[in-house]
Amino acid sequence: METWDTIRARRNVRAYDDRPIAPEHLDRILEAGWRSPSASNRQKWDFVLVTEPGQLQELSTVWVGAGHLATAKAAIVLVLPEPEAERYRTMDQYDLGQATMAMMLAAADLGIGSGHAAIEDQEVCRRILGTPADHICVYMIAFGYPADRPLRPIAKPDRRPFDEVVHRNHW
Repeated sequence: METWDTIRARRNVRAYDDRPIAPEHLDRILEAGWRSPSASNRQKWDFVLVTEPGQLQELSTVWVGAGHLATAKAAIVLVLPEPEAERYRTMDQYDLGQATMAMMLAAADLGIGSGHAAIEDQEVCRRILGTPADHICVYMIAFGYPADRPLRPIAKPDRRPFDEVVHRNHW
């Protein structure tokens, strides 16, 4: 897809068909996150790729809105170390937001749907993934081919009106 079409086609997908995702496509998605911008080039993130169905099922329990991970074909869990100073917490989480969007756009470009989720139960997430105790499992992104309809540019997105959102030179 062209970049603009990919941006317009990306949507949260929470129901996936049974097609597996090719390893090279997962690597491309991961590389998009790896290449994303990072404040002061800190790159404090780690990405844990999960493709094992049992682990995906378990991860679906760590947040009330993560049920879609149970049927996903893959998920990426974004992990951060505890920041060395409080001022870095916001920077590092902003970086994860950029990495998340880069990965979701890379997936959409390949026709792969994605749906993000937060993580509430840190202990369970750490147990499932084996992450160190001084790290935080921050976000998860589920991936799979959409069960309902393929990704294509959305002509009339369900968004607040553009002119209510965009303010030029003042509020």
